[in-house]
Amino acid sequence: MIKLKKTWRWFGPDDAVNLNWLKQLGVEGVVTALHQIPSGEVWPEEDILKRKEEVEKAGLTWEIVESLPVTEAIKLGTGACESHIRNYQQSLRNLARYGIKTVVYNFMPVVDWIRTDLNYPLPEGSTSLIFDCTSFAAFDLYILNRPDAENDYAPEMVKRAEEFYRKMTPPERETLAYTIIVVTQGFVNGPEYNDPDHFKTLFLSQIKKYQSIGGLKLRENLAFFLGKIIPVAEECGINLAIHPDDPPFPVLGLPRIFSTIEDMEWLFKTNASLNNGIVFCTGSLSARKDNDLFRMVKEHGERIHFVHLRNTEVLGDGSFYESGLLKGWIDMATLTGALLQEMQHRQDAGRADIQIPVRPDHGIRLFDDLKLRSYPGYPLIGRLKGLAEICGLEEGILRGW
Repeated sequence: MIKLKKTWRWFGPDDAVNLNWLKQLGVEGVVTALHQIPSGEVWPEEDILKRKEEVEKAGLTWEIVESLPVTEAIKLGTGACESHIRNYQQSLRNLARYGIKTVVYNFMPVVDWIRTDLNYPLPEGSTSLIFDCTSFAAFDLYILNRPDAENDYAPEMVKRAEEFYRKMTPPERETLAYTIIVVTQGFVNGPEYNDPDHFKTLFLSQIKKYQSIGGLKLRENLAFFLGKIIPVAEECGINLAIHPDDPPFPVLGLPRIFSTIEDMEWLFKTNASLNNGIVFCTGSLSARKDNDLFRMVKEHGERIHFVHLRNTEVLGDGSFYESGLLKGWIDMATLTGALLQEMQHRQDAGRADIQIPVRPDHGIRLFDDLKLRSYPGYPLIGRLKGLAEICGLEEGILRGW
């Protein structure tokens, strides 16, 4: 029986989760990155070796880099683009020397994953993360004051956002801005938020750089990047895995180019190498109801180099919250079965990379998680619950229960 390889995201020595606990949790491999290295710089071999030795000392293996950042210069195709790409190539070579086989990246302009509330209360008393469309529009229109933002919203949403904004207290407005601009963007080694107006101005200036870059141009820049990077990945034996846009729809007037199955089809036609693959993040992709995740596995399963498993509930206005693994609109049992079938196909085809690594993605905060310090979306007990549910689904499917 081929089982998914159970991994866990670990943020380094400052992570509240002790690396030595992971073996007790049933984790087989670690997903980590060198967050201390500024984006665009080469990851030095000595830093890679130090992290590898830290992981192996705990009896684990460093399975995946999540993430090796793609700089804004590369996404924009300007400035230091060429030198940053050369540094990226060298980082891949350095990682390969120490046995890394999978590297995650994303191509989302300016913003990474976005949520409007990091402590959204669930009925049973736990908390989760939510993207609320009205809150986000209120931030965009009336807190950030992005020029021409009203053109990106339906008139009824503009009205709702204005009413919502007027009811907010000044501290609530600052908390919303801090959550979107700082916490979910630089939640590992983010800067001190000591001047809110300065951060908003800086944020707007970054967005403005993309005014002349639509989806087609951003795709061109991704294709250029892959044209330079994939040959090095092939040479090194590394699989590159792009993470879907989160949320998988346009925000802040910025282009989003990896949100749907059509985007996947474009990506694989643009660069046919099997080293050019994806992170199958079920939480990100399920945030839009028109995404057929089962079709994605069926048609593009061979390109899945890594899996993030979590579920969502999508609300009537397009808002969504993270609902755990077994609760939500995605049939996670059937989806897990499809991933197990994909591994069987790989074995039958004689592929070397048969076993797909999976990690429990953003967890619900419950029990002692509500008191412990952890990075947003990465509580200990909530993710352990998700890991146990993954193992339970897998065992039941493989035994034919």
